[in-house]
Amino acid sequence: MGSDGHGSKMDGSKRDMHVPFLDLQAQYRSIREDIDSAIAEVIRTSRFIIGSEETKFERLFADSLRIPYAVGCSCGTSAIYIALMALCMPQEAEVIVPAMTYIATAEAVSLAGARPIFVDVEADTGLIDFEAMTRAVTSKTWGVIPVHLYGQMVDMPRFAAFAEEKGLRLLEDAAQAHAAEYRGQRPGSLSDAAAFSFFPGKNLGAYGDAGAIVTRDRRMAEWVRQYRNHGRLDKYKHEFVGFNFRLDGLQAAVLQAKLPHLERWTERRRAVAARYRTAFGRAGIRCLVERPQARHVYHLFVIRHPERDRLRKALADTGIECGIHYPIPLHLQPAYKSCGQQPGSLPESEALAREVLSLPIDPELSDAQVEYVIQQVCAHA
Repeated sequence: MGSDGHGSKMDGSKRDMHVPFLDLQAQYRSIREDIDSAIAEVIRTSRFIIGSEETKFERLFADSLRIPYAVGCSCGTSAIYIALMALCMPQEAEVIVPAMTYIATAEAVSLAGARPIFVDVEADTGLIDFEAMTRAVTSKTWGVIPVHLYGQMVDMPRFAAFAEEKGLRLLEDAAQAHAAEYRGQRPGSLSDAAAFSFFPGKNLGAYGDAGAIVTRDRRMAEWVRQYRNHGRLDKYKHEFVGFNFRLDGLQAAVLQAKLPHLERWTERRRAVAARYRTAFGRAGIRCLVERPQARHVYHLFVIRHPERDRLRKALADTGIECGIHYPIPLHLQPAYKSCGQQPGSLPESEALAREVLSLPIDPELSDAQVEYVIQQVCAHA
């Protein structure tokens, strides 16, 4: 058997090819010198917490988003939580979130003392349904958290105009949307703030948990910077009660080393997605839609299939790893049983949860691996 150069092996029939869902080892090998040098510098200087590496990454990340301020923190979940605290969210307020997302979006709302209100999503994109959101607004509604699911931004101009009209706070969950755009604008441009995750599997991932809050508001950025570091201005002077939500120096250094490669990785993801779309369109396989005015960064490439579990097993049997994002919508999670929403109450989210399948779209995939995925999906769908 011969190697295709990306850790996969195949014979003449390609039946033994392995296609990982994500190959972080291959990514590391491609930028090994950058990563090793960045980590070695942090160790050499011992700037492990709140050091120059973090400050530099914050500046570079903010510049990449064309946003004035970015503040690093411990993870994406804490980024949402901190932003809610910075915006002075009242206890027991209501915050509208989509039901089709990872639990962290709603979890942060709950931990901050408010109540998440789950609304349905669009069938063709998986993004929060604007009309469903407007119908969910009540006198108790304080804000909305649209999620840029799978790497595609929602229509932020429309959401921002509605939020301003109704006097609502607007916080973006951009955990999957590094370098994404809608009408040429990136997360944080039209909202109070945007929260990012740098979980290792993200398009821009650390080597552990990490996150960031980005905002156009200088005062908010200053408060967040202080809050995530025990509410202090200097080592032993604490202006208010904060907490330890700091970004480690080592993670900041890794992110700083990876950031220059993000654009190349994004374009590779988009190129693979285009090949998938063309092939699957001919085969009648349903892909989630990329909007014309959006720059989708394809954190995940998602198809819908009525026999999703059968298809996933068939692909696994041929060596193709897939994921499901997400199998249980939030309004049906045991943790949110108290919300009182029953099966059937949010039909689009529930249908997606039954049918979505995430295919490999790692930038490190070889052309041969991409073609193999196309062949096998078309053969088994």
